Amino acid sequence: MSKATRCGAAARGATASHDSRTVQGAHIQHNASAQHDFRTQHRAYDARVYYERCTQCPRRCGAQRAAKDTRAAQSTQSETSETHTLPNATTSAQHHASAALEAPATAPPFGTTAAQQTPPAATAAITCSQHVPRRAASTSRRAAGFCGESDEIRIASAGLHFGEEPLVTARGGSGTIFFTGCTLRCAFCQNYQISQNGMGAVVPQEEFVAICVRLQEAGAENINLVTGSHHIPRIAAAVRAAQNAGVSIPFCWNSSAYESVEMLELLKDIVSIWLPDLKTLSSALSATLFGARDYPQTATRAISWMIEHFPLKISSSAARENTCPKRDTTKTQQHAPESNTSHEKIERGVIVRHLFLPGHFAETCDTLQWLKQHADGRAIVSLMSQYTPVPFREKNAPNKKRLHALSAIENRPVNKTEDRDLRDLIDAYDFSYLFYQELSDDTSWLPDFTQTAPFPNALSKPLWHWSTAV
Repeated sequence: MSKATRCGAAARGATASHDSRTVQGAHIQHNASAQHDFRTQHRAYDARVYYERCTQCPRRCGAQRAAKDTRAAQSTQSETSETHTLPNATTSAQHHASAALEAPATAPPFGTTAAQQTPPAATAAITCSQHVPRRAASTSRRAAGFCGESDEIRIASAGLHFGEEPLVTARGGSGTIFFTGCTLRCAFCQNYQISQNGMGAVVPQEEFVAICVRLQEAGAENINLVTGSHHIPRIAAAVRAAQNAGVSIPFCWNSSAYESVEMLELLKDIVSIWLPDLKTLSSALSATLFGARDYPQTATRAISWMIEHFPLKISSSAARENTCPKRDTTKTQQHAPESNTSHEKIERGVIVRHLFLPGHFAETCDTLQWLKQHADGRAIVSLMSQYTPVPFREKNAPNKKRLHALSAIENRPVNKTEDRDLRDLIDAYDFSYLFYQELSDDTSWLPDFTQTAPFPNALSKPLWHWSTAV
């Protein structure tokens, strides 16, 4: 990676009033002891409890994601897997992958809720979980939650990834695991095939553990759990099983931050590195683009919790540790493994990501102002300029809804004027540690999860894919 030169010019719009954001930030604090009590109280609960009339995510959609008639069998299988040597679950995963190729997607069409979708015939009685902040009145016993998922974890892809921030990929790459489903409906989502259209295969806990072991053996610096907010109880149990099986590298939680603190407490003792988005502080924009008006309040509260409980620890090849070193603004782009020449990596802490939306400079100003006040010196900021219009392949109805949502922004790449303004802005804020991407018109990095290698070879080394289960 290369160091950025100081832009020098005064930031355009940087002096605008941010009083409303300051007030908003003042009431996102929480009672730490109360949250600890919640975590202690619920730790002994079986993960299935969280999937019955689901309230896991902030939407609290109330769907019955757990199949009550199969819980006893699932419990027996879970207990057995903890006392035996890990079996080869490839055959089982291949069966699920084959079924997924033929079955309709379980995720609702873009912009619809679980109550509006017709459940697939193969789906058992399922309910939405407790981890996302929504409160839709979904009561159907055979409807998936808003996230589109039941209580079975589904995965789309796993492999070494080199497109994250250099501190995350370091030298060996980040061992990413992409989960199917999502608690948001981002109109511009580059991973829409898996987050919204249901692409993925069911993976039992023992196979999840085997994937984590393979990633560690392949040289991964960490295990990067991407978009798992709708499966926190199951993932927490699976991560503990992986750690008991000898996975010793850190686990990263890579999410939209649309999560309740109560559910994040379940991950407190097993996740070390947090990679949350802070997409916007505008409730109106959140409602239109993500289908979540409460996103700003929910995300800032979750991120504040992460920063409070996980102070930064950055190591280098010289075994030197930093809390949050003062340094020049740093730029990074989608990069090959050899590009991280600093040999630094994050072992614990938070990297908050913000994607600049073309034509919405004011929203980025507000977001950086909040981060300057609440995160600077305690977490790392990653400002991304990679917004790229996605060539969605969908049926007409979902696509019309998506296009309507995208009309709220300028659905185009970032231009050179905006890039210059962003450089001026980050120079004015003078963050202790910030990553910024080089402006590029390359779109080859956009993933295609129908391929066994969803990303270009320079960005990833695939080890597992939903269509083959290997």
